[in-house]
Amino acid sequence: MNRCEGDSGSGAYGRYVALGDSQTEGVGDGDDTLGLRGWADRLAELLARRNPDLRYANLAVRGRLAGQVRAGQLGPALALRPDLATVVAGVNDLMRPRFDADEVAGHLEAMFAELTAHGARVATLTFPDVGRLMPLARPLGPRVQALNARIRQAADRHGVVVAETAGPPVVTDPRLWSPDRLHASPLGHARIAAAVAHALGLPGSDDSWTHPLPPPPAPLPSPLAALGAELRWTGTFLGPWLGRRLRGRSSGDDRHAKRPEPLPVTGG
Repeated sequence: MNRCEGDSGSGAYGRYVALGDSQTEGVGDGDDTLGLRGWADRLAELLARRNPDLRYANLAVRGRLAGQVRAGQLGPALALRPDLATVVAGVNDLMRPRFDADEVAGHLEAMFAELTAHGARVATLTFPDVGRLMPLARPLGPRVQALNARIRQAADRHGVVVAETAGPPVVTDPRLWSPDRLHASPLGHARIAAAVAHALGLPGSDDSWTHPLPPPPAPLPSPLAALGAELRWTGTFLGPWLGRRLRGRSSGDDRHAKRPEPLPVTGG
């Protein structure tokens, strides 16, 4: 075990490893030129306030399916001997034509089992219904509900902490999402980090991440303006995504983990 003096309730962890896809990598919070931050980095910064000696690794790579996260990240994560790990994957699976909630949850549960068996405290998330953000994605709602139910069941079997980011109405406020509506905005990433901190019971954390944002300063767009926004989104984001699927490509092709080694945390 690598936990520093104290228990999990104190928030005093010695080594944190994040596994996952683009959300954990930090897409939507920064860019590939200046660097990505993201909710896992933000959580590491919160943890480092309790233990400045914290070491943090982020193995997440965008575009990865749950089975690919398990195949490519679980082994390296175990080798790093974390006392805290986050495992968040499955959204990319949800958007594929052939989605099997049991199969996806099986990959997640295998990671939960291995990490907890090696002494790590593990946290994960449930997913908001993306159909509340994107009308074209409304048919995915039952898939999201099915996967969330299985995540909760698997987490319960292995003592994994679940941040219920599926529930609060604020999670579908457009201001918490980047223009592609698939990745959180910087504010959204901050809310996710706060949700996980609250689920872990870190000192100073609370449920303020569930609180609604202030009313937007501008009036809501007219139906015609909203339709125009949908058409622009389709051409800018949905079209290229479908093109990659048809070519058998992924946004994560030829990419590697941004932080494969456990390093001291800076910033925050």
